[in-house]
Amino acid sequence: MDSVTTTQPLGGAVDDLVAVVPAGGIGSRLWPLSQPDRPKFLLDLLGTGQSLLQGTLDRIAPLTAEVMVVTGVAHAAAVGTQLPGLPQANILTEPSPRDSMAAIALAAAVIEQRHGTRIMGSFPADHVMREPEQFRESVRIAVDAARTGKVVVIGIEPTGPSPAYGYIHYGDRMSDVPGASAVQAFTEKPDVDTASRMLAAGGYAWNAGMYVTATDVLLAHLERLQPTLYAGIREIAADWDGHARAATLERLWPTLTRIAIDHAIAEPVAAEGGVAVVAGSFDWHDVGDFESLASLVPADADGVTRINRSATVSTTDAQRTVVMGGSKPIAVVGLDDVVVVESDEAILVLGRSAAQRVKDVSAPQ
Repeated sequence: MDSVTTTQPLGGAVDDLVAVVPAGGIGSRLWPLSQPDRPKFLLDLLGTGQSLLQGTLDRIAPLTAEVMVVTGVAHAAAVGTQLPGLPQANILTEPSPRDSMAAIALAAAVIEQRHGTRIMGSFPADHVMREPEQFRESVRIAVDAARTGKVVVIGIEPTGPSPAYGYIHYGDRMSDVPGASAVQAFTEKPDVDTASRMLAAGGYAWNAGMYVTATDVLLAHLERLQPTLYAGIREIAADWDGHARAATLERLWPTLTRIAIDHAIAEPVAAEGGVAVVAGSFDWHDVGDFESLASLVPADADGVTRINRSATVSTTDAQRTVVMGGSKPIAVVGLDDVVVVESDEAILVLGRSAAQRVKDVSAPQ
């Protein structure tokens, strides 16, 4: 897998922007490719020669040279290997998962300790975007909105009534920032019928978890809404670059409230009129399951979609077969819409319509 070297950005860089890349989670719907010691963001899922994490750093490099990655202790060495141009000090390691609010707040507080107030953009490590310049233009608009004191979320134009994502309800356009609107409310992963009604009514976007805001704005909201979490993060950040970091982390990290930024900040602040949304019309995928992964790779001439695989695949009376990984010959007979996944640890066979249910499987031992 190729390495990514972070370099001084090209034209279009944003003054005082620091990009934060939360790199956590396993990607349980992508088992057995994704494992606790080999999480989704470290994998080259599309056979491009880059992991999702490396692709994320490439995508944001023209915006800013200042990047932080927040990841678990177990994955810090692999992150450093994949990103040799990223300073070691900019890899912030969590002793254990405490959900997205703790990770993002830690980055914001460390940024302020080192640089003072900055505009911070938080971009998850495990997304795929095949129109990077359109993404960067949305970020630039979001930065303009963040300079007005808003917490800004980038909304993704829905392609259908998916129950896999949260939804953002657009409010009035911001008069001082073309391209940005107020957020009326967030809706947490509705069922298909509810999502269909929302999209039919119009004015909704998917929430992809990409936030842009000033560090002092974020931390002020956190102090008001989650004071215990705020106090712990501030104390940890104060010791982060000193000798007391390990002891302070050991004492405080397990006590931090486990909560997502959506629930801790975005939803209550939106109810107060403090959140804006910028529409992202670029091609976006969170590669959340094998069906979404298969949709990103064209089928070969025989109708079989092959991903990271060179061994033989033969089909008889089988349409829309997807095969990922592995070195053994595979044959599929009389079954349509089948996904076969082979890794060193296990073999998974599933129907494409059941892709979201992989996370419910107990991995064979």
